[in-house]
Amino acid sequence: MKILVALKRVVDYNVRVRVKSDGSGVETDGVKMSINPFDEIALEEALRIKERGQADEVIVCSIGGSEVQQQLRTGLAMGADRALHVETSSAVQPLTAARIMLKLVEKEEPGIVFLGKQAIDDDCNQTGQMLAALWDRPQATFASKVDIADGKATVKREVDAGLETIEIDLPAVMTSDLRLNEPRFVKLPDIMKAKRKPLDTLALDDLGVEAAAELEAVSFEPPPKRGGGKMVESVAELVTELKNKGLL
Repeated sequence: MKILVALKRVVDYNVRVRVKSDGSGVETDGVKMSINPFDEIALEEALRIKERGQADEVIVCSIGGSEVQQQLRTGLAMGADRALHVETSSAVQPLTAARIMLKLVEKEEPGIVFLGKQAIDDDCNQTGQMLAALWDRPQATFASKVDIADGKATVKREVDAGLETIEIDLPAVMTSDLRLNEPRFVKLPDIMKAKRKPLDTLALDDLGVEAAAELEAVSFEPPPKRGGGKMVESVAELVTELKNKGLL
């Protein structure tokens, strides 16, 4: 069985995000970029499934310009067997990403497609669900535990009411939640080995993907600066202050 894992290049979660001075987007020049944390968790789980002897190959894929190869190489250093880079200079929104992933699924025929539940840049939480619908296969989102046996997956999901356990047939789409695992640390010898692993580049136009109707971001602006606090002497004064601010 193959496992296909999607990796997205995002601003590192430790970096304070800054809006460009002209409001056209988020500043990325000179900023550390990393694998989306939820995607890294998805890759770790795929590698653990392979290490248990339940998968033969782990393939990582990413969509974007040549810069995403850095994150693909990191995925290879973690232990993935090979990488697929769908090259495009255009921003890709969830439905288009799902259609691209479907083409890769048709090409590779994986038993599991693993994604992070969402990306920390846009927080859309849509691509996995859209891919499952396009592929017409089961989905298990927000996974916090995954067990594979007899062509089925038993997945414990994090939902609003707590935890939910479902069983789905494979092939299927899964998305990882934060508590699924803790990704491994990449060592220098693994980074050196990753340079020799195959990384294939595919042009987006060659896949014949229909672009989805896109949302246009008109402008970006940071949240307003937090004002200073004020001490009050009584509940009545607190209520008055809240009313003056239009909060009551």
